Amino acid sequence: MSEAETKAEPPQEEAHDERIREISPLRKALIRPELGSICGVILVFVFFFLIARDSGMFSPEGVINWTVVSAQFAIIAVGACLLMIAGEFDLSVGSMIGFSGIVIALLSVTYGLPMWVAIIAAFLIAMGIGWLNGFLVIRTGLPSFIVTLAFLYILRGLTIFLAILTTNKTIIGGVRDAAEGDWLASLFGGKILTGFFKWMGDNGWIQTFVAGNRAGDPVVDGIPMLIVWAVALIIFGHVLLTRTRFGNWIFASGGDAQAARYSGVPVNRVKILMFMFTAFCATVFATCQVMEFGSAAADRGLLKEFEAIISVVIGGALLTGGYGSVIGAALGALIFGVVQQGLFFAGVESSLFRVFLGVILLLAVILNTYIRRSITGER
Repeated sequence: MSEAETKAEPPQEEAHDERIREISPLRKALIRPELGSICGVILVFVFFFLIARDSGMFSPEGVINWTVVSAQFAIIAVGACLLMIAGEFDLSVGSMIGFSGIVIALLSVTYGLPMWVAIIAAFLIAMGIGWLNGFLVIRTGLPSFIVTLAFLYILRGLTIFLAILTTNKTIIGGVRDAAEGDWLASLFGGKILTGFFKWMGDNGWIQTFVAGNRAGDPVVDGIPMLIVWAVALIIFGHVLLTRTRFGNWIFASGGDAQAARYSGVPVNRVKILMFMFTAFCATVFATCQVMEFGSAAADRGLLKEFEAIISVVIGGALLTGGYGSVIGAALGALIFGVVQQGLFFAGVESSLFRVFLGVILLLAVILNTYIRRSITGER
């Protein structure tokens, strides 16, 4: 055999597989669940910049105001988002907020336990109830809508009963005094970067008080821990969902639970853990709220479960599960916070906020459904 014949033949180009459908970058962008919420954020900011830019809404103090409100929505939206992608709902979130707050106040103020013990106990009890929610859904086969709707009433009634039984009132004060100097309470009720904001105020970079005993103090004196918790949970939820095997399990559990089981996905464990995480997020919200107001009230958290679900839907998640985005849910929460405070700064009747919730929910569902059908060819 000649030398020319022994030479290796040049590599052939890999044949194109017609079974593989190429997707353009534009189409990839259109099918992302965050698309609707991104458009909503842009429209909301443009709208309020035009009608309320001179009202102080975009001053440092105004920005902190609507950021705090957005963070409240975002904390519970993260848990609701992961649970909805896993194919389930939790309508007991709002009642869980009031229940956890009362537990913290009762244990610390009424029974005199250290605040850190009361907080940890509230988290353990709430996550135990979350586990029970998930367990009942899995074992009974009932829709999570029904099971958690039952717990919405059970927890709300139990919260009021416990508060009246032990203190003869539904609002328990004195939490701030009980939390004084507590190491764990400061992680929920304090502020960070206070020295940095004080330095900016001293250098005239941000507005400071000019009258009274607080002269020289910056109007914005730090970032509340509520915002820190919201950012931390958003990052955690996004990384968990998009960068881990467990995130793939969440999508699989909500997309086709039976097929996921055949593939070795522990669907039952995934769903129960997501119920527990939703309860964890609700307790984070409750603890931050109790530390902020210095009191707990049995009626706190009313309708928060629906606001969380609306944030998730605006963020592009499907009610049927298997599709969604934590970033999209966070953007939906941002829309809520900006609109709620924007209506106040613009001098608009605050009751219109509920009207907005209904309208934007309907528009978000229509937009998400239209985009998904146009891209995937579904009917």
